[in-house]
Amino acid sequence: MTSTVTPEAAVGKDPSATPAPGPRRRRTDRIRRIGLPYLLLLPALILELLVHLVPMVIGIVMSFKELTQFYIRDWGTAPWSGFGNYKVSVDFSAPVGKSLLHSFFVTVVFTLLSVCFCWLIGTVAAIYMQDNFRGRGLLRALFLIPYALPVYAAVITWVFMFQHDNGLVNHVLHDQLHITSKPSFWLIGDNSFYALLIVHVWKGWPFAFLIVMAGLQNIPKELYEAASIDGAGRLQQIRRITLPSLRPVNQVLVLVLFLWTFNDFNTPYVLFGRSAPEAADLISVHIYQASFVTWNFGTGSAMSVLLLLFLLVVTGVYLVLTSRGRRSADV
Repeated sequence: MTSTVTPEAAVGKDPSATPAPGPRRRRTDRIRRIGLPYLLLLPALILELLVHLVPMVIGIVMSFKELTQFYIRDWGTAPWSGFGNYKVSVDFSAPVGKSLLHSFFVTVVFTLLSVCFCWLIGTVAAIYMQDNFRGRGLLRALFLIPYALPVYAAVITWVFMFQHDNGLVNHVLHDQLHITSKPSFWLIGDNSFYALLIVHVWKGWPFAFLIVMAGLQNIPKELYEAASIDGAGRLQQIRRITLPSLRPVNQVLVLVLFLWTFNDFNTPYVLFGRSAPEAADLISVHIYQASFVTWNFGTGSAMSVLLLLFLLVVTGVYLVLTSRGRRSADV
């Protein structure tokens, strides 16, 4: 009786084993595995381009046109003005450029103060919330109420509180505490800047609180225990451990707060309406007035492009400086 030996058995291979894929098939599988996430992101990317990129391109085109109220029905027929709108915007000796420069300085001061106060209050509250005490969860929830409320509902509430005759702010400051000699006007005049700053800080500091509190979770508790054993107090621990460990988080947080505050339109618009006082004339509302109040969309578009360029330059410089500081700290 003779037995046959298959070629697979002769070389010691299992005939049921699957042959190894070739180089081409492995390359195809790798492309599919890498390309699937991008394919899933493609609808969101297309929608993002349609929502942001297309209006941006249209706005840039409009900035080179003499687009006034006479060409609203068919803005494509508006004559080209070249850099005329930009020259009008940056001519600081003329009324348009002078008002834009004033609005720019007001926005810079407002942004710096708002970012500083939001970061300071959020950081202090987040550090305080790290301690275990009764009612900490309820207090965290209360801290997040300003950030969770819709902008319009929150700001309109402040509008009623800042009323001259029957507002809560004047009632407390003048009638109860007697700090002011007479009720103040908070929505007009120089006090409008402070009213806008108070509302924006009240609305924005919970975001800083959330980000800093999340960053504090990554700091090992052993560092604080070792510092406490070495005799370091609470302030020394915050200075030597907490703040240096939060540096990467704060770098991103400050940039986001700066961009959000500099571009904020909803808060001043709801607080003051279509015409903001001179002391609180933020550049976002100023561009809106130049476009939709005076019906000069070409000049308004040019101002928007200049604002975009300014924010891109500031963001680029900030990222370069922070990256250099991070590399020097690592060395």
